[in-house]
Amino acid sequence: MTKVLFVCLGNICRSPMAEAIFRHKVMSSDLDQDFHIESAGTGDWHVGENPDPRTIKVLYANRVMKFSRAQQLKSSDFDTFDYIVAMDVANIRDINGWERAQPNKVSLMSSWNPKATKIEVPDPYYGDQSDFEDVFKMLDEATEEMLTKLKN
Repeated sequence: MTKVLFVCLGNICRSPMAEAIFRHKVMSSDLDQDFHIESAGTGDWHVGENPDPRTIKVLYANRVMKFSRAQQLKSSDFDTFDYIVAMDVANIRDINGWERAQPNKVSLMSSWNPKATKIEVPDPYYGDQSDFEDVFKMLDEATEEMLTKLKN
């Protein structure tokens, strides 16, 4: 089983969106028994909360119906997950600052998409709905490439 953890700052915008999109693709490909997928934040501000309402809105608009509650990255995640996928460089720095970090497991989301035009997935939190839609498109492309690479 391949275990993937998506990580952003608060786990209410980008990483739960990536988790939901990737899970949707995995389930649509009838591969859910081959993957374990979660998301987390480097911070603890939103632990237990649903994703930002704008995240939920863009997921539903794209027929992605399942999402999770926010959780914080924990030390055991470095042993549990095969891939820890960060949304931006600050997330990478925060993740690799953990005592039990395993940098060989950590990558940027954009590194999975050879067509990516941006190195980082921008945080849409202080933006409007169109920013969430742009992030959805970026994550949709990257997770498609990720699934192609990981299922082979």
